Amino acid sequence: MEDIIIRNIEEKDIPDVVDIQINGWKSAYKGIVDDNILNSMNRNERIEKRRNDYKENGFIVAELNNQVVGFCRYIDSNKLTQGISDIDCELLALYVKPDLKYNGIGTKLFQFVINEFKDKNKTKMILWCLKDNEPSKKFYIKMGGKIIKERVIEIGEKEYLEVGFEYNV
Repeated sequence: MEDIIIRNIEEKDIPDVVDIQINGWKSAYKGIVDDNILNSMNRNERIEKRRNDYKENGFIVAELNNQVVGFCRYIDSNKLTQGISDIDCELLALYVKPDLKYNGIGTKLFQFVINEFKDKNKTKMILWCLKDNEPSKKFYIKMGGKIIKERVIEIGEKEYLEVGFEYNV
C-alpha cells in the first residue's frame, strides 16, 4: 500500500480514530477481555475524551484514499513506564482498521514513530501489549522487539497481564 500517508491527527479525524479503536478492541481482544467491557465501549464518551487530549502527545494517523485507516500515539519520555531506567520513550497505541491489517499500515506507523524518536536522540522504546494478544505480539517481535517485563493492568474490574517489548531506537 504505497499510497499511505502518515500525518499528525486533526480534530476532524477523531470520530474515525475512535471507531478504529473500538472495532480494534472488539476484534483483537475478543476472547481475551471480558465481553461486557467490549460491548459497553461508549463511542460518544471516547470522542469527547479524544477531543480533550488529542494534542497532548505524539498522535499520528495513517490515511489511505482520504480515509483514516490507522493511528498511533507515543511519548518521548518514560513517565508512564517507570522503574526501567534506560527506557526513554514509549509507543502507547497502534491501531489499524481490522479489515486492513497485514497490508503494511502498522509497519509504516511504527517506522514513523521510530524515526521521530531517532530525531529526538532517544535510544530505548517500550510498548505494552496484552500477553494473550498473539497476533500483535508476533507483529511487535517482527518489528524487532523483545519482551523484557510483565505487568498486571486493570480493565474494567478485571486484571490482565501485559508484556513490555523493548526496542533499540
